[in-house]
Amino acid sequence: MFKASSSKASRKAVRGAAVAAGLLAAFTTTASTIVPASATTRAAAAVSETPPKGSVNIFETGSTLLYPLFQLWSSAYHKQYPNIKVEPSGTGSGTGISDAADGIVDIGASDAYLSGTQVSEHPGLKNIALAISAQQVNYNVPGLNRDHLKLSGQVLSEIYQGKITEWNDPAIAKLNPSVNLPADKIIALHRSDSSGDTFLFSSHLSAADPKGWGDSIGYGTSIGFPSISNALGETGNGGMVTGCQATPGCIAYIGISYLGKTQADGLGEAMLENASGKFLLPTPDTMVAEAKQLEAKTPANETLSMIYDTAADGYPIVNYEYAIIPPKELNGKVAQAVRAFLAWAVDPKNGSAGSFLNQVDFQPLTPAVAALSDAQIAQISG
Repeated sequence: MFKASSSKASRKAVRGAAVAAGLLAAFTTTASTIVPASATTRAAAAVSETPPKGSVNIFETGSTLLYPLFQLWSSAYHKQYPNIKVEPSGTGSGTGISDAADGIVDIGASDAYLSGTQVSEHPGLKNIALAISAQQVNYNVPGLNRDHLKLSGQVLSEIYQGKITEWNDPAIAKLNPSVNLPADKIIALHRSDSSGDTFLFSSHLSAADPKGWGDSIGYGTSIGFPSISNALGETGNGGMVTGCQATPGCIAYIGISYLGKTQADGLGEAMLENASGKFLLPTPDTMVAEAKQLEAKTPANETLSMIYDTAADGYPIVNYEYAIIPPKELNGKVAQAVRAFLAWAVDPKNGSAGSFLNQVDFQPLTPAVAALSDAQIAQISG
């Protein structure tokens, strides 16, 4: 778990002075700097930097979807550079963003990109894409967990609004005509913490059901889920997995880095309908198809929704996983260490190699998008 080197208060105070000093410079990044990803190459923007000498601790907190990957990275990087210690903590994307914005941590991890309001309130705050991930929709329906039930965004919206309450509802049966669905009550699990997974899931429901969920509820890391009798809140992706496994009839949205755990616990995995009407699982091919469709639209600040886009063979809940970086790091030595670590993380020969990403079922950034990440990494200062 995250622990400040002395105290959060003193760390925040030192960072606050650095942020104030760099405020004017932060405003120099404007919309005019946004260029298509296809306009550059990774080779041109790649960061080539070794970590500083002497011991440096890098504190990271946030996304529980990214947490398993940060654990892998932390161990491998410390083995390669014993003087650098990356200390990860899974607390939810909302905490990752707020702690990075407040200068409490060096890296905040998030499945959600920064909102316009967050950027306005914290000039210079960066979201740097690290990898491509996806979100599963899982369920625990005895007798059907080995099947891949087909579910649409519209049906999911109605489940989470309490309009569909049983698994044999006609709307679910219509999508699964050959499946003998039980009359079991649906228990809709949602994240009770501020979560990037909630951001992704609610973004999907808003896009698939714009006049229903989109108009009445919307999306965000924390939203007002409808007050329904068959709802259950859980904390973290791990909580969603164990909660669903312990609750027959449940449905849950869970980050793909927990795929091995959901399979080990015997949970079912739904095929989701994309914007082209195809029902797909989050596989490497369907994740890459969605990401490639949006590669050229990725701006320099990498703020982009990849949810429910038009790729014919693309899975509908795909996203960039982000490192949220404070406007100023604690000092120049920490900034150098963070630059070096993140450059290593997005390098396909190092942190973005299959030996790491395959363990969490992520996909690497395309070279053009990795170049945008490298360009942002190079701007990290202390």
